[in-house]
Amino acid sequence: MYKAYFHLNRNPFELTPDPNCFVPTKRHDEALASLYYGVRRHKGLVVVTGEVGTGKTLLLRCLLRLLEQSKDVAYAYLFNSTLSPTEFLQYAVSDFGLDASGKNKCELLTELSKFLVTRGGRQLTTVLIVDEAHQLSTETLEEIRLLSNLETTTEKLLQIMLVGQPELDEKLDSVGLRQLKQRIALRTQLGPLSVEETKSYIEKRLRIAGADPAANSLFSPYALAKIQRYSQGLPRLINTLCENALITAYARRLTNVTAEIIEEVAKDFRLDLPNSVAVSGAKLRGKDGPEEIPARELDPYTSFRTPVASVIGLDASAAEEEEL
Repeated sequence: MYKAYFHLNRNPFELTPDPNCFVPTKRHDEALASLYYGVRRHKGLVVVTGEVGTGKTLLLRCLLRLLEQSKDVAYAYLFNSTLSPTEFLQYAVSDFGLDASGKNKCELLTELSKFLVTRGGRQLTTVLIVDEAHQLSTETLEEIRLLSNLETTTEKLLQIMLVGQPELDEKLDSVGLRQLKQRIALRTQLGPLSVEETKSYIEKRLRIAGADPAANSLFSPYALAKIQRYSQGLPRLINTLCENALITAYARRLTNVTAEIIEEVAKDFRLDLPNSVAVSGAKLRGKDGPEEIPARELDPYTSFRTPVASVIGLDASAAEEEEL
């Protein structure tokens, strides 16, 4: 609606997690690299947590795009985590392309085990990705622990990725799930964007949408400050504020978004000033403490800048810019 008015070729702040709109902030780059490293090096169980709106699903979409470039990777992606253990297995087996119809739990496990052993013998990678994993029941998490036992003497046959809100960390820290917690090879956490990251995020999303970098910014400095204040640096809320602010500016035939417009949009969406959210940036942790990833291991797959960015559809010039 407002694209032509602001000389854009697409909506810059769509809420749909589109990898083509991925803005590689430092902590998102680190998280994506750690996920890819965990899968490609057959680390077994990897956990990703972050507050609502920090970009977890978009990160997964970017990872899936990376994995789809590899001919040796098969994955099952579960986005509904409110399933019983048997339903969970049925969904996973079916998403791997196997026949799960009418089979009981024992038959499902047998089918999955044969599938993994066959692929492992051919040096192929198999990944189970669970989104919204904070909603998994204790029984289903225990089933996942048992699946992590599928291994050879040298490596895991099934790479498992659990992605969810901080409540997932709380569950994994419980006494009843301590066996599962000890099997976690890598953990990474997403947090909100800083003031400078928010500013750069908005500018880069506009540039991806076709905005002229030499033209005046569509958001005034005061508007940017208000966006950071009301969004608390959460990308989803940044997108919501910016999208609706551009619509309002277009309706009023303004050339840019003012702080007053951000105030109005924030009020419409009931974005009262929340308490600050203390969420740390992405970190890699091994089972026995922080795990150092040698640069030579990352280079072929996940150099944090140009190689990853080019595979997921970002132009090289944007990827080579300074980190947020």
